[in-house]
Amino acid sequence: MISTEQHNQWAWDNLARRGSGFARPASNEDFQHPERVINPFGWIPGTVAGKQVLCLAAGGGRHGPIFASQQAAVTVVDLSEAMLRLDREIARRKKVLLKTIKASMNDLSALGNGIFDIVLHPVSTCYVENIRTVYREVARVIKTGGIYISQHKQPISLQADAKPSANGVYCIQEPYHRSGPLPFVGNSEHREAGTKEFLHTLEAILGGMCAQGFGINDVKEPKHAASLAPQGIFQERSRYVPPYIAVKATLTTPNTPLQPPLWTPN
Repeated sequence: MISTEQHNQWAWDNLARRGSGFARPASNEDFQHPERVINPFGWIPGTVAGKQVLCLAAGGGRHGPIFASQQAAVTVVDLSEAMLRLDREIARRKKVLLKTIKASMNDLSALGNGIFDIVLHPVSTCYVENIRTVYREVARVIKTGGIYISQHKQPISLQADAKPSANGVYCIQEPYHRSGPLPFVGNSEHREAGTKEFLHTLEAILGGMCAQGFGINDVKEPKHAASLAPQGIFQERSRYVPPYIAVKATLTTPNTPLQPPLWTPN
């Protein structure tokens, strides 16, 4: 039996090769308006030029190349080599520099301790069973006072049906407190087909972060709802089921180093 990590690596390689909407690189317009991608909530003060930035589980040619275009020193970590290939392709096309590392978000042993000013972590914690292992690693590689910006799938979004019932209701199918991976889905705009996902409670998402020495500065629930959207599509479902939660946190208590640095960015 293959591990969860191996399964999700295969699934994301497949999504990238198919050109899935979940693996869409940054557009020319994104590069013209970089703040929309890398700082949509205004959580990063000032310029990122010269900052050490970790784009965690963020392959796909989007966040990393845009940070690099703003003169940040960027490292992109992702489980999928196909997703990292997109980062390298976009970086070459835009003539920017970044480094890519193939690794799981809960094992950053290739990275040194306390080296990043900013860790940008798009929606992906649903792919690991124990979210605290991710936070432990982030707390190790980020500087004290460093900014950790992450987005997560709302637990209720993973509990509810992807499509409405005959009377237009999105029913809760999964218990809030559960173990093991969620049932696989087919075509869905809020879940990636073929991946193995886990539901994390809000206590685990927020409390787990605090337990690793982070202080939470702000929380947002990105609005994706559209009142006139046709029934059954992502924007209509988002009127009733919030899809994501975004968190800004700062490392206030340094984490004890778990191992000596193996690699440190220039």
